[in-house]
Amino acid sequence: MRVIILGCGRVGAKLAELLDAEGHEVVVIDRDPEAFRRLPPNFKGTVVVGVGIDEDVLRRAGIEQADAFIALTAGDNTNVMASQIAQHVFKVPTVISQIKDPIREETFHMLGIDTVSPTILGADKIREVMAI
Repeated sequence: MRVIILGCGRVGAKLAELLDAEGHEVVVIDRDPEAFRRLPPNFKGTVVVGVGIDEDVLRRAGIEQADAFIALTAGDNTNVMASQIAQHVFKVPTVISQIKDPIREETFHMLGIDTVSPTILGADKIREVMAI
């Protein structure tokens, strides 16, 4: 599977590492070249420096052949914009967007974008660990 990950923060780098280890073709986009230091030395994927809402950057990353696009930047607005471009312009079959602000989740879903919220997942996990 060809997967493009936008954002090489902690979550993006870890996801890239996991998918790469499973044998997927992984491309990571980040506007900060220093962010790629988070990737392990044995990472076999590709890195692209650029802004993930720029169609030329997305083309350089190979979005036209992508099976999945995952937006994991720190900004919800960037994530939703990049996800819409991937979904509507490039017709990527699987598009997932991280959202930090769970209040925005319904809006993202109305736009047809699947979301994951670390805020909700973290709160759920903490409550589970508390066993109450």
